[in-house]
Amino acid sequence: MNDRIRRVAVVAVVLLAALVVGSTYWQTWAEGDLANRKDNAIQLVAQFKIDRGDIHVGNLVVAQNHVLKRNGNTFYLRVYPHHKLVADIVGYSTQGRSRSGLEQSLNSYLTSSNSDLHTVLTRTLNSLEGKTVRGNSIWLTIAPGVQYLAQQALDSECGAAVALDVKTGKVLVMATSPTYDPNLVEHHFDKIDKIQAHCAGPAPLLNRATAGLYVPGSTFKLVTASAALESGEFTPSSPFVDPGFCTEFGKPVFNFGLESGGPEKFGNVTLAEGLQHSINSVFCNVGKKLGATKILDQAKKYGFYNSLDLETPPDEQRASGLYNCDKHGKCKLFFPQHDYQVDPGRLGFGQERMEVTPLQMAMVAAAIGNGGLVMHPYLVDKITKPGGGVLQTTKPKAFDRAISPTVAAELNTMMQSVVTAGTGTSAQIPGVKVAGKTGTGETSVPGVNQAWFVCFAPADNPRFAVAVTLENQLHKTGGQVAAPIAKQILEALLKLPTS
Repeated sequence: MNDRIRRVAVVAVVLLAALVVGSTYWQTWAEGDLANRKDNAIQLVAQFKIDRGDIHVGNLVVAQNHVLKRNGNTFYLRVYPHHKLVADIVGYSTQGRSRSGLEQSLNSYLTSSNSDLHTVLTRTLNSLEGKTVRGNSIWLTIAPGVQYLAQQALDSECGAAVALDVKTGKVLVMATSPTYDPNLVEHHFDKIDKIQAHCAGPAPLLNRATAGLYVPGSTFKLVTASAALESGEFTPSSPFVDPGFCTEFGKPVFNFGLESGGPEKFGNVTLAEGLQHSINSVFCNVGKKLGATKILDQAKKYGFYNSLDLETPPDEQRASGLYNCDKHGKCKLFFPQHDYQVDPGRLGFGQERMEVTPLQMAMVAAAIGNGGLVMHPYLVDKITKPGGGVLQTTKPKAFDRAISPTVAAELNTMMQSVVTAGTGTSAQIPGVKVAGKTGTGETSVPGVNQAWFVCFAPADNPRFAVAVTLENQLHKTGGQVAAPIAKQILEALLKLPTS
């Protein structure tokens, strides 16, 4: 009998322990997973009984709540008063289509379910007292007036524009086109599906600035030039002979074609002149001399092949680098183990399998303007408590040193010549020195280009860096279509007060 009692007691203790462990797991460690399950109806209802925090851009409230009272319950449903202005950044929070953008990635702050001690205590007290839980508010770094201008400048093109504070990495503009009105997501999603633009796949829900991957064309020459100057094997005055092409694997690789049909020919030039006039043969030969891995190692220092840890959801960001695609069109990042796996000449002027985001190319320009120091980009300036007071402030953080201050100064001078007397003259601003680089990436369709312009200004005391790219440009160059948009954005930024 004693043995039976002992066995029953052991079983009871085991079951009790299992109950304690199980309840602790589901109430503590698994609570976040339960909260994120889209099929958890109770959790979904509970989320909309929270007075979700606002999202601010300057003095504008771009995401706030509409109060709905039904059957004695109060629900807080999201509305977006400024419609398309920052849709691809802020995203949406809905009942039927879940969340995207900052509404998704910062949901814990917006609903006061983050692990900050002050937030936990406040939420617990409110719950115990039966009060409505109020969320924290998010304040973005975006300059609203310039953001609006950038969206208007992109017009009906497919593309993106990004502007960064050179010294801090603060994102001042992140415009993408086409975009959408997040107020339509819940009940009128069919209208978003019907949005048209000047490209085959408008994809208005895609944040092209962070998740759009494009061939960089000649803007990548800034990375190649960085590797060349850092190697000590080249200087800005290193000589080249340009016959209009570079010989790669026994075959000619031509410069950009003239309207007459033939390639440009420049004869005897320097590395600096190669950047000024965007001469493919010069950078093809630099690529052959350095080798692909040395160029790609330099690219890594600018942020390529890395997660940039922006505050938006990870699945709304892509890393820049070489991509290998299979026969089904599935592409993966690829870093070669050996130089022979990559065509170094074409890589040198931004072709090959190189794909980049507009944010990444803005970071390259900003780093050169910042004396070679790459800053982490960020969108959230601060988070404030429901009752006032700052919960969290973002502090600027360095990512890496891409190049030395000496090399940065040399590239700055070279980029200024692009704007004063090279391929980027349409970015000139009277009374302001602008440093820039054009890019016209070749796509799989002959004559259809990916147009680019990256820049920073004032070049003698850099404050702002801008990257603009436009898809599906028929026989148009970056200097013709992207540079004028970058100029408009720079002019507006330069009118902002100094902080």
